[in-house]
Amino acid sequence: MTDIAIINGTVLPMAGKPVINNGVVTMTGNAITAVGPADEVDISGAKKVIDARNCAVMPGFCNSHTHIASNLLLRGLLEDVLLFEWLQTMWKLKQNFDEETLYWASMCGLVEMARSGITSFNEHFDAYAVEPQIEALKEIPLRATLGYGFADRGLYASITDYSWKTINNFGNLAAQHHKTRDDLLRIALSPHAVYSCGEEMWKLCREVADAHQVPIHTHLSEGMQEVEYCLETYGLRPVQWLHSLGFLGPDVTAGHCSQLDATDIKLLAETGTKIGHCPVCNAKLGSGTMPLRQVREAGITVGLATDGPASHNASDMFQEMKFAGLIHKTNTGDVEFLKINELLEMSTYQGALAMNRPDTGRLEIGAKADVIVVNLDTAHAQPVYDPMSALVYSTRADDVRHTIVNGQFIMENGRVLGVDEDLIRAKFHEKAHALKVRSLS
Repeated sequence: MTDIAIINGTVLPMAGKPVINNGVVTMTGNAITAVGPADEVDISGAKKVIDARNCAVMPGFCNSHTHIASNLLLRGLLEDVLLFEWLQTMWKLKQNFDEETLYWASMCGLVEMARSGITSFNEHFDAYAVEPQIEALKEIPLRATLGYGFADRGLYASITDYSWKTINNFGNLAAQHHKTRDDLLRIALSPHAVYSCGEEMWKLCREVADAHQVPIHTHLSEGMQEVEYCLETYGLRPVQWLHSLGFLGPDVTAGHCSQLDATDIKLLAETGTKIGHCPVCNAKLGSGTMPLRQVREAGITVGLATDGPASHNASDMFQEMKFAGLIHKTNTGDVEFLKINELLEMSTYQGALAMNRPDTGRLEIGAKADVIVVNLDTAHAQPVYDPMSALVYSTRADDVRHTIVNGQFIMENGRVLGVDEDLIRAKFHEKAHALKVRSLS
């Protein structure tokens, strides 16, 4: 018996499959059971039928590098500065986080993502912020990989003891959380960056990841300041230094990678390391633009990502796709580089691969039922000659009509189910402003 049938839509299966006009997608339980033209898919007996006329039906966005909870509290607080200055001010607030504040930040972030069609995300926390988001995910159950962040020096020296205790106890955390809630929830090791973690921490993270079969999620080669630090401290560029420690591998998602040379690219390709590409954040903080053409030619898996709202200001993959297309065409001087289908793939299936979740990001029989319906019948999208073009360059986050995760409606007809959005916004506003006062006054 089919649980959900979506009919009359323009279906974008992704993963290299062609667009289906007047298509149908069916779901039973947590899996997709049929994808095809209307005259080839039987929907008789479906418990719920959704009319997607004038809409695109596609996999939910897979956001491969985020900081939703912690960075949401800092959105709009520090603008027009370089990365290291930005980090220093942000840390003043992060040291004053408390669990209740982080819970409401998580709730607000999850609402924003659900509304913008993000069904899977890869979270990098600042060491101590994971548990509140685990609780928030009970209320708004998106597909999440939550990375416990670690550091032991520099700006982050104050969390050294916590970091070592958490790493050494990671087996218990993995047993408690990893691949739970019907595999909606996974956890990861998230050493912060080469300038905030020393050699022993990187090596231990690799050992723990191998022992417990959990993924790794880190920052890497994010701006020239990081590269210069690593050259001065270790005599090697960041990618090359981590490779010398035996850290890189196919279980690693490296956020940013905006400063890569030919040797860096070769090593990332050889080790199977994946990239969460954040072009909006990288541009805003002056961190540079990843040499995407060379990276793709090397066969490296690259997913698009928003980074955190403090550096992007929105959890919006529509913005990310559009900006990525524009900045890379500008940088390469090639208007044919990074076509609309490639941008959509980077936001869906390639994003899923980049965060080691290959069971989502595509509409295919057996894949997870993570599906969004996007309204194309708007003044800012018309006339729609090509639905892919409309999605990349014309549509907006508030055009998402339905968000389905694991076969369950998270948002239906523009309303996030099971939560009081007015209360969430009010609580978050209250907690965020109180944090600012006690941290910066």
